[in-house]
Amino acid sequence: MEPQLSHRVAGSVATVVVRHPAKRNAMTAAMWRALPPLLDGLARDPAVRALVLTGEGATFCAGADISTLQGSPQEAQGLSVAAEEALAAFPKPTLAAVRGHCVGGGAQLAAACDLRLAEEGALFGVTPAKLGIVYPASSTRRLVSLVGPATAKYLLFSGELIGTERALRTGLVDEVLPEGDLDKRVAELTAILVSRSQLTQAAAKEFANGRTDRDAHWAEQAAGGSDTAEGVAAFLERRQPRFTWSAPTTG
Repeated sequence: MEPQLSHRVAGSVATVVVRHPAKRNAMTAAMWRALPPLLDGLARDPAVRALVLTGEGATFCAGADISTLQGSPQEAQGLSVAAEEALAAFPKPTLAAVRGHCVGGGAQLAAACDLRLAEEGALFGVTPAKLGIVYPASSTRRLVSLVGPATAKYLLFSGELIGTERALRTGLVDEVLPEGDLDKRVAELTAILVSRSQLTQAAAKEFANGRTDRDAHWAEQAAGGSDTAEGVAAFLERRQPRFTWSAPTTG
């Protein structure tokens, strides 16, 4: 099978699958380049209310396929950072579903998601020190925001892999599932996410990511929309709310 990113949309959830089984789903240069436009298209699709990123088979992503990145190291790093930032900027909730190795560039992608669920036995590592690479500043800050400076330094300084117990304890993952239960839990959680207010989620994502210049924008969106009134009415009437706010789409 040729290395590729595939995707599908079902039940308002887009699932993007990293496929490169010959190299434990390592990302080629072409795959790094393909991810931002793929995400852009899914972000503009009104049918998509959440996104799951996962790997084909028993591995999430073992990093970058070094054999396809033999040119300028700076250019190669630029590709991974652009993909990571595109994923972090995706305007709807994102979830990484992790099995097996989540290493190097794979850890970059998982960290860029809003949530991370992992199957027992998954392994996580940030490995630039094994290659003499300066890890990107933006990626380092994102890692620190997840796990704190001490664990980030351990991962970056050593390049060692950690298991799901430590990943959960340090905040690198949100939930750890027994073998065979990951897909079921991802389906349950994404069903919850797509039933909630996109207005709340979009504003919360920006605020949580540190944006400080959009308070008035979100106050205007809340005042001009019907989600708050619908949520209160549904609560009082003891029914499921039917939220209608959605982010404007362009071109």
